[in-house]
Amino acid sequence: MSHDHSGGPTADVSVRVAWADDADAIAAVQVRAWPELYAGLVPTEVLPTDPEPVAAQWRQALAKPADARNRVLVALERNRVVGFALTSPAVDPDCDPVSDGELAEVTLDPQERAKGHGSRLLQAAVDTLVADRFTRAVTWVNAGDDALRGFLTEAGWAPDSAHRELDLDGTGATTVKQVRLHTAIG
Repeated sequence: MSHDHSGGPTADVSVRVAWADDADAIAAVQVRAWPELYAGLVPTEVLPTDPEPVAAQWRQALAKPADARNRVLVALERNRVVGFALTSPAVDPDCDPVSDGELAEVTLDPQERAKGHGSRLLQAAVDTLVADRFTRAVTWVNAGDDALRGFLTEAGWAPDSAHRELDLDGTGATTVKQVRLHTAIG
């Protein structure tokens, strides 16, 4: 295993645009990450544990994105998917979908933390947003997710005072408070 302390990429870790063939691996990472992501918000037993239906949705999204600027990036260790990020035009009513891009999700396999994958994914996501000609990026973070919030703050993101309550199951019984962070890019 190569170790590069400069923070640069090494031969066995990389980030690339996702292919339709990655759907199963992305779904597996997502299903593994959900219990941690929703800890204390929803009972673990209601979360899907079978990645197959999730993978079917990913296959469709990867094959026919709704917008050309909907991008999926995967972090790899050798050829194994260990995390993914989604970028797209920002959809909030107070955002401009031409100049404001959204980091819709950045998810790592819980067993693959603290290896630099998150930083590489975030950098690749920002580079992708810049390439898509966005000049500002926004992302929503669960208010209680201090780890993700801290990670983004260290990377130069800051709260922009927008907040929302997300209804997780459509009934209003389970909501999560989220804050929006933003950063100038490009």
